Amino acid sequence: MRHDIDIENDSMQPTENHNTQNIKTISFPNALLIPELVKIMDEGHTITFTPKGVSMRPFLESKRDKAVLKKATNPQVGDVVLAEVSPRRYVLHRIIKISDGIVTLRGDGNIGVEKCRVKDVKAVAIGFYRKGRETLDRTDGRKWKIYSWVWTKLFPIRRYLIGAYKKIWIPIFGAI
Repeated sequence: MRHDIDIENDSMQPTENHNTQNIKTISFPNALLIPELVKIMDEGHTITFTPKGVSMRPFLESKRDKAVLKKATNPQVGDVVLAEVSPRRYVLHRIIKISDGIVTLRGDGNIGVEKCRVKDVKAVAIGFYRKGRETLDRTDGRKWKIYSWVWTKLFPIRRYLIGAYKKIWIPIFGAI
């Protein structure tokens, strides 16, 4: 039996769900699980988890896609990272600026920013499994680099694109 770790933001008790593919999913609150995952990454391992939330839309969908992370050793602008933005509150967002030891983060589906210290960047994404695919979309691959470059350049009009995606695209076609 394969075990996937599923990060849950709103539950304070572990829960178990079983699906028809014989995959056991155990949900824990971020504040309990992420420090343990950081320890695993500190030992040199990568982790794969299913993010929840809409902050990385339209290209990462809540509870559908999976992120593969490794310990952050030298975070750079453009990296998608797991960061602790306040005590026991973690986000998976893109770095948009690093200045004087302060990291500015923005989710691809967000307009606002969040900040943390460089030492609070716990992990960097090395790729994503999207739409149930078994092929990893690597963050160092051409496809991801082109997407990242285009999407970050669209920031001035992104709120309109995200609005159209939520109100028009998803109801008609479903999530990207």
